[in-house]
Amino acid sequence: MRAIVTGQVGMDKKSYLERAARFAGEAGDRIDLYHVGDMMYAEAPDVRPGRILDLPLSRLNALRRAVFKDVIAESAGQANVIVNTHATFRWRHGLFSAFDFDQLERFKPDMFICLVDNIEVVHHRLHKEHTIDATLKDLMVWREEEIMATELVAQALGCRNKFYVLSRGRHTDTVESCFRLVCQPQMKRVYPSFPMSHVVGMPDVLAEIDAFRAVLAKHFVAFDPGDVDEKLLLDSAIAAAKEGKDLIEMNAGSFSGGQLTIPVSVRQVLDIAGDIDGQIYARDFKLIDQADMIVSLIPELPGGGPGLSSGVERELQHAFEHGKEVYVVWKPRKNPSPFITETATKVFTSVQEAIEEFDRRGMIQPTSLFGH
Repeated sequence: MRAIVTGQVGMDKKSYLERAARFAGEAGDRIDLYHVGDMMYAEAPDVRPGRILDLPLSRLNALRRAVFKDVIAESAGQANVIVNTHATFRWRHGLFSAFDFDQLERFKPDMFICLVDNIEVVHHRLHKEHTIDATLKDLMVWREEEIMATELVAQALGCRNKFYVLSRGRHTDTVESCFRLVCQPQMKRVYPSFPMSHVVGMPDVLAEIDAFRAVLAKHFVAFDPGDVDEKLLLDSAIAAAKEGKDLIEMNAGSFSGGQLTIPVSVRQVLDIAGDIDGQIYARDFKLIDQADMIVSLIPELPGGGPGLSSGVERELQHAFEHGKEVYVVWKPRKNPSPFITETATKVFTSVQEAIEEFDRRGMIQPTSLFGH
C-alpha cells in the first residue's frame, strides 16, 4: 500500500514511522519510508535545523515540489511506501497548505493516515524543537485542521474509505497497527469500547479493561479511544486549580515521548476544557466509523452492577446505526437489557469466548496468533 502520513508539527512522526518500518522488516515485510521534511533540509543546506518553516512561502513551496518530485520517481514500483509529510502548517505565515494536489495525484496513494497524540506532549515536543510561542489552544485548533484537511484530500483522491486517524499511543505502542494498515490491509479493524471515567479508582476493573485492550490490539488493527487521554489532563488541571496551583506534572507516556514528566500550565488546560470534551466526542465517533466492528467490554463493578457508562451506550448505538458489527462481552451476573441484546451482533460472556468465535469465523489473521 502507498500511504501518506500527516500530523501536526510536534508529533515526532519520523521516529514513530521508522519503528513501523523496522517492525515490518522483522515481520518479513518491507516499508520504504520518505521523510519530506528531512529531504527538504537536504535540498537546502543553508537552512538551519528547525527553521525551514520560517522561509518565504515561495521558496518553501519550491523546495517541497522538488522533493516530492523525487519521491514520486523513487517510489515507483515499490509495494509498501509511507510518505511522512503534513497537510497544513499553522506558523508565522498563518495557516497554509503543505501539499500540492497535482503531485499527490501522481503519487497515487492508497490510504491516508493522520497521526494524533496527547496535546500536552505535542506542545512539549514543539517547543523543545522550535522557537515559537504556541498555546495548547493553538495546537488543539491545528490538530482539527490537520485531520480535516487530510480527510478532504483523501476523499478527493478516491480514498474516502482509506482515511484513518491513528494515535501514536500513550501507554500502548500503536506501531504494529500502523504496520498492519500499510502491509496487512486485509486485517479487521476494531474499536475497543469500555468504561473510562466510570471506573476510576477500581484497580481490579481497570486491570481487566487493560487486558481486554491488549488482546484486541494483538489480533486486530485497534483504534483505541484510550490512546489519547486528555480527559485525565483536564481532571488533573481542575484538581490543581482548586488547590491554587499554576502547573501540573503530566507523564508523557512510554511511547509518546519517553519516560518523562512534563510541566503543563493549569490555565492553558482550563482554557481548552470545551475543546477537549468536544474533540473526544467527535474523534471517538470517527474511530468507530473507520473500524469494521466495535467490541465492548462491560465489566462487573464491585457490588455486582454493570460497568455500563453513558459513553459506552452511545458508542454502541452509533456503531449499530452506522452498520458496524457490534459485539459485547457482558461480565455482570445481571442479564443485559434489550438495548444491548437488540443492537448487538452477538453477546459473549468472556473475552476468550469472543476471540475463539472470531477465530472460528476467520476474522483473525493467522500471523496475529503468533505475535505479529
